Amino acid sequence: MAVYTEVSDEELNAFVAQYDLGGLLSCKGIAEGVENSNFLLVTERGPYILTLYEKRTRREDLPFFLGLMEHLSEHGVDCPLPVHGTDGVALRELCGRPAVIVTFLKGMWPRRITATHCAQLGGALARLHLAGAGFAMRRENALSLAGWLDLNTKCQERADEVQPGLAATLAREVEWLRANWPVRLPSGVIHADLFPDNVFFQGETLTGLIDFYFACNDFLAYDVAICLNAWCFEPDGAFNATKARLMLAHYQKVRPLSHEELAALPLLARGSALRFLLTRLYDWLNHPPGAFVQPKNPLEYLRKLRFHQGVRGVGEYGIDLGPDVDGGEGI
Repeated sequence: MAVYTEVSDEELNAFVAQYDLGGLLSCKGIAEGVENSNFLLVTERGPYILTLYEKRTRREDLPFFLGLMEHLSEHGVDCPLPVHGTDGVALRELCGRPAVIVTFLKGMWPRRITATHCAQLGGALARLHLAGAGFAMRRENALSLAGWLDLNTKCQERADEVQPGLAATLAREVEWLRANWPVRLPSGVIHADLFPDNVFFQGETLTGLIDFYFACNDFLAYDVAICLNAWCFEPDGAFNATKARLMLAHYQKVRPLSHEELAALPLLARGSALRFLLTRLYDWLNHPPGAFVQPKNPLEYLRKLRFHQGVRGVGEYGIDLGPDVDGGEGI
């Protein structure tokens, strides 16, 4: 369960009293999520989400995250809004942790991903990218090349405990990506963690996006690559080109990808797979005994990385733009 900090009834009531939300009716910890402590609050004004930010979320980044949610909501993106207290302040402190209450989004994340889900996600991601263009604040991606190098260094000594030969595989891939990573692609605000459990639907209708706590500035097409990895592989590890084609097509209806971005997708997908392989591996190797949250298996992303290493062009992601758009090792 993703509740790392327990909150007493007295502390919670005193905290909620700083808002114009009416009386507190109930509070329940939320199992989803791995980074912060989350609670479903129900007050006389309705349901809300309370988040306590734990050690991996830097306090100095919180104004960026909260400001981004407000900016995106103002520009038509359905996402939670920080709730301001009666004094006008949204970011507060509870139990020694930075804390915020945000509005509640209706819907559930999809446990079984369909092609329709992927199509709707593509359009929503493109609208997020367009809406983020006017956001004045900036945050560098701490989990790009420099972050991968650091994580790989921290994991090298024990990586083979997870799978023999994994340390060498990671070392080769980090070096290859460092030598080939693009330097000039369209950039802007990206979500950077748009997994299915961060996207809400009612039926197959997308109702909102949540969890902006990895959002940053980076290549927009890198966000697309993250979604290809998170949404377009089946439980047995097979890549579903139909889902990828629909996701990309609906993205491009809103924001067309340049030929340079499309050509870079296989490379960006490799980088995305390595990013989540490394963060999952680090968590797996450093999982504290008795922790509520079970770390995710890093080898899922090793399989995805190997798929992308074999991709020779963007056509293998379900679209065909002719021989002038290529990808794979030649990028």
